[in-house]
Amino acid sequence: MDKIVFTPGALEDYHAATAWYFARSEKVAYKFDAALAAALERILATPELYALVDPHHRRGLLRRFPYSIIYRVRQDDILVLAVAHSRRSSSFWKKRG
Repeated sequence: MDKIVFTPGALEDYHAATAWYFARSEKVAYKFDAALAAALERILATPELYALVDPHHRRGLLRRFPYSIIYRVRQDDILVLAVAHSRRSSSFWKKRG
């Protein structure tokens, strides 16, 4: 498996978080982007690495940032449903898929 697909909501989450960091520090925004890319690489390499949050979805943690990636392993790809801040409701993404 070598493909990650973001839902529109997950893309919106990612863009909002990146914009927030850029407004404060370009350097930190790039570090956030790198942390997200590293987490996605870990997920691609070992999709079952992270714990299930329900019967179909997993939560991968970003290192050094209070964010997680909510995703589902599908037959041909990984579907990212949310890039979630740790203070956000833990179920906001459930209506996304």
